[in-house]
Amino acid sequence: MRDIALTLVFAGILPLALRHTWVGVLLWTWFSLMNPHRMTWGFAIEMPFAAIAAGATLLSVIWNQKVLNVPRDAAVVALVMFVAWMCVTTVFAILPERSLVDLEKALKIQLMTFIALIALRERKHIEYFIWVNVVSLGFYGVKGGLFTIASGGGSRVWGPNDSMIEGNNEIGLALVMTIPFIYFLRLVATRVWVRRGLLVMMLLCAAAVLGTQSRGAFLAFVAMGLVLWLRSPKKAVGGVVIATAGVLLIMFMPESWEERMRTITEYQGDASAQGRLNAWSAAINIANDRLTGGGFAIETRVVFEKYAPVPDVIFTAHSIYFQALGEQGWIGLLLFLAIGVFAFRNAARMRRLGRQREETMWVYHLGGMIQVSMIGYAVGGAFLSLTYFDLSYNFLVLAVVCNRWMQEERWKTETEGAFGAGSGTKTVLAASPVRPAGSTT
Repeated sequence: MRDIALTLVFAGILPLALRHTWVGVLLWTWFSLMNPHRMTWGFAIEMPFAAIAAGATLLSVIWNQKVLNVPRDAAVVALVMFVAWMCVTTVFAILPERSLVDLEKALKIQLMTFIALIALRERKHIEYFIWVNVVSLGFYGVKGGLFTIASGGGSRVWGPNDSMIEGNNEIGLALVMTIPFIYFLRLVATRVWVRRGLLVMMLLCAAAVLGTQSRGAFLAFVAMGLVLWLRSPKKAVGGVVIATAGVLLIMFMPESWEERMRTITEYQGDASAQGRLNAWSAAINIANDRLTGGGFAIETRVVFEKYAPVPDVIFTAHSIYFQALGEQGWIGLLLFLAIGVFAFRNAARMRRLGRQREETMWVYHLGGMIQVSMIGYAVGGAFLSLTYFDLSYNFLVLAVVCNRWMQEERWKTETEGAFGAGSGTKTVLAASPVRPAGSTT
């Protein structure tokens, strides 16, 4: 029954994706992040829904004769250079055939990233895109949060099978990155029941993050909470709320969770931590020896026997930085970091320009939440191999298309958000007063 229902929903949306490119982007994002077909039990579980959605979206671009007008932005240039460099490193990879398989996966994500940059032009497109990201991952946050509460925190939360976020560490970081966007949607929501529902989703996502028992996700969660507190206009009240919520959630967790978190500072005796350090050393050695790095899929015996201090301990990098370094070399790492720096700068521009008028306050708040999520990714990603994760590139998409929206002065004609006229204007203004143009306070 699930297979039939999901297939019918997909078939119903597909014609819209062929007609409207932005709908195709949303459809692909849903299946790419949430993997709803993995929750079926029959024929749908192996159907290439994401590939079909991507193909339909690409046909939409061609059939509608849309001009491939990718925004001129430093972050986009860095991304193009990074993608081109990945192709070069695959040609010179230590294991070219294995590397090519992973390159194809990465290129699919980047192709849809570029189409998203083209297609998401209106405010409602941007808000729908955020909703799809939030619902796709928030589903696992709600499910995982309820599971954590029901199990008393004694069992780990895992992500969807056969996905990039299947592991407890990966789903933990994905939820950390999603929470700020839930908060943004709560700010711009006009209906009380929607705001309350999003608040419940935030709390359950936080519980699910703790329920993953991921040390990296926990550190990212703490870093994100600190940034939110620093950004709060009322630090005393905000600090009490954040601290109270954190203490209550941690008090709920069992002693086994506390013992695992304490191992963050006791890495010398932790086999997993030692394996990661070994993989990081191997990544540095590969980058120093090879200009183009090792290419994708370097966590093999033949590579570790040559480059790792302990050849028999074969680990993935478990770090976005060392993964990029080992696979793409020093040049690839610099390009990867440049993407993040430019996207973060774009988000800062959103905050600076967005608060100058009432019609663009939603842009101001979105810019702040992009930055908070990026900080969570930067901290938690230091311990996870999620260099090519879709959600991280969605930060870039949002930052670039929102800046284009501002530059084109679309607020003069687009007064409606995804759910009606002035979507969220009253709530947003209540959350942060408009600053006069040129104000630095």
